[in-house]
Amino acid sequence: MTEQNKSRRQKLEQFLVQNPNDAFSRYGIALECLREGDIPAAETHFKTLLDTNPDYVPGYQMYAQTLAQHNRAEEAKGLLSRGIAAANRQGNQHARSEMEGLLAQLE
Repeated sequence: MTEQNKSRRQKLEQFLVQNPNDAFSRYGIALECLREGDIPAAETHFKTLLDTNPDYVPGYQMYAQTLAQHNRAEEAKGLLSRGIAAANRQGNQHARSEMEGLLAQLE
């Protein structure tokens, strides 16, 4: 397969081979998995992302939204609480506010 014919997911997976803890690549793969409808793979990537990069705020938000969309509100609420704490540590008030809004909707 030529470089030009590779999917975004395949290209990001190549980056991860070189740097398995790269948050941006891991997050990108999770989003590509969601776009492709591969929810189990997306979950695996979100979990790995947050285990290796616990302050990667967008990961909490997107993973929680995914869980909420799949009727897993309790799991989403726990993730949002962790994400809000991470956003506070990062000084990311916008993300904190968005996650607080989603958390309020789920309660």
